[in-house]
Amino acid sequence: MSPSVGLPTAVAADGLDTGIAWHYGDPMREQRLLETAAGVIDRSNRPVLVVSGSDRLPWLHSICSQHVSNLSDGQSTEALVLSPHGHVEQHWQLTERNGMVWLDVEPGMADDALAYLQKMRFLKRVELSDVSDEWAVVGLVGPAADAVLLAAGYSPPVTGATAAPGGGFARRTPWGDVDLVVSRGRLADEIAGLIAAGAAPAGLWAYEAKRVEARRPRLRFETDHRTIPHEVGWIDTAVHLDKGCYRGQETVARVQNLGRPPRRLVLVHLAGESDVLPEVGTSVEHGGRSVGFLGTAVQHHELGPVALAVIKRSIPDDAQLTVAGSLAAIA
Repeated sequence: MSPSVGLPTAVAADGLDTGIAWHYGDPMREQRLLETAAGVIDRSNRPVLVVSGSDRLPWLHSICSQHVSNLSDGQSTEALVLSPHGHVEQHWQLTERNGMVWLDVEPGMADDALAYLQKMRFLKRVELSDVSDEWAVVGLVGPAADAVLLAAGYSPPVTGATAAPGGGFARRTPWGDVDLVVSRGRLADEIAGLIAAGAAPAGLWAYEAKRVEARRPRLRFETDHRTIPHEVGWIDTAVHLDKGCYRGQETVARVQNLGRPPRRLVLVHLAGESDVLPEVGTSVEHGGRSVGFLGTAVQHHELGPVALAVIKRSIPDDAQLTVAGSLAAIA
């Protein structure tokens, strides 16, 4: 259990995000905080792996969807592992730092990631380690994030990653937030230090509401066994279209060059008839038939109950949808 759950008024998350704080008593205020100031988000349930050795970059380049062979110190990117048929199996955040690639993945995906890396290792000069017991991820979100970092002794990253005072690093995300990879033994002190520097604790609820509003997918929430990168927007951020051969490349190239993906990611407004939101995977229906599935559903401080959904591309934006028997509309 993370120390954030022990903070006053903390309510723990459940499901795949168990072990961290879902909110601190006022999730709508916490959401507004991320838009006006700075909030510190405990994301320490994300496993952290390290890949070292002289072959690490060309080897990773050959087994994932992203161009990483020339990553320089401090550079960060995201990448996918695809099946032979081009379906998304894993989503990675990678950072090259001090002669190692730091790789953090979704909760519960460490074993899958490590098993895949071990399987693809062959005779390459690489070493693989799961360092989740030693390092943890913390998010810092909001327009005042850089000011908080400076007050806490960090050098705010413009792009990529900069060294953290107690080891680890601060990484700028593609959407402008900051992820800190910090010593797990100092996690409580790091969170307390950021709060003392001007941030306020905000739960994962606030972070997820911001993610849903921005239409950013998350593995196992907005993906299923058939998901291809084009359907959820990862083709723009986690796939390099001009790199060499990798598993699943044929599907990526075919869809990119010859046609459109069969499904698309949309934001939907849900009926506010119940305080209980539909679960991930709930069927989205149109005209009495299933046309997709619901991803993350959340109460947003301005938009009300909203969710991400993956639906058939042929469904028009003005279609009347139903989710769990209630009306839903594409934003």
